[in-house]
Amino acid sequence: MKCPSCGGKENKVVDSRETLNSIRRRRECIDCGKRFTSYETVEMVPILVIKKDGSREAFDVVKVKNGILRASEKRPVTMHQVAQILDTLEKEILARGGEELEVSSSEIGDIVMRELKKIDEISYIRFAAVYRQFKDISTFLGFIKSFEDEMKAKL
Repeated sequence: MKCPSCGGKENKVVDSRETLNSIRRRRECIDCGKRFTSYETVEMVPILVIKKDGSREAFDVVKVKNGILRASEKRPVTMHQVAQILDTLEKEILARGGEELEVSSSEIGDIVMRELKKIDEISYIRFAAVYRQFKDISTFLGFIKSFEDEMKAKL
């Protein structure tokens, strides 16, 4: 690890702390004595998303996060809860194993909807409205009616 101040290659780890998906290391340069921070993460198996049109693209957790944040705007959903949804999503995808993981966008949407439903009903419905791409108002109202029936059955 090169020192960002002097470029020296010798340093020592002063402190290590685990973060959500990485280890944060506080380092001190042996040559100049300045401290800097590095993050260590596990190299992940590439995940490919199979889109509705059949095309494939790399899984981008930021896209999913932005969708959840849009659906949860002005709702009592915390960033910690969003992070938990994303962790659950990644764990379920990675649990499949294999050299190259492929997951359909519909599976991603289903997992996110399931987790949002546990946290906030309005965010769940907002996410579903975009994810399911309802063709008309009657289809959307039918979805809300089935959700309402499901909630009544739980009571």
